Amino acid sequence: MYAPRPVDLTWSRFLFLLMVPIMVMTSMSSRAAAGEPDPPADRPYVLECYYKAKWGKADEFLRLFKKNHLPVLKTLEKEGRLLKITAVKPRYHGTEDGRWDYRVTLVFKSVAAAIDTEHEEAIKKRLFPDQETFKNEERIRFEILDAHWDVLTLDVDLDN
Repeated sequence: MYAPRPVDLTWSRFLFLLMVPIMVMTSMSSRAAAGEPDPPADRPYVLECYYKAKWGKADEFLRLFKKNHLPVLKTLEKEGRLLKITAVKPRYHGTEDGRWDYRVTLVFKSVAAAIDTEHEEAIKKRLFPDQETFKNEERIRFEILDAHWDVLTLDVDLDN
């Protein structure tokens, strides 16, 4: 019988941190090639996080998200590093290949605020002193997922 491999949160976080600067640099070089100025370093940084849970597991995913991840995000928001947190789910289901269960949009104060993992780890340790339980529940939260992807977005000026 196939047993899913547990997600190594440290490894997935490393890959995320590796990809963010690459995506930012790619975005900046694409903007430069199009003759657009580079965005200021203190410009808000918008990240859309899509979560696709295994069938019948979306409620369990959301329960664990609210219990373990949302308090970290709320702390970042209180500190002013995160400007806004929103979440939506589709009203109706679509095709399986395009299906997602939740989209969480995070508006960070800046790129630096978004990628400060040391600060985020300190928050997790402060909020969740029982790190063994916390890490186990986070592992379960990611095992519930069939897919997870993040999309960096930029505003488009439709008036010009």
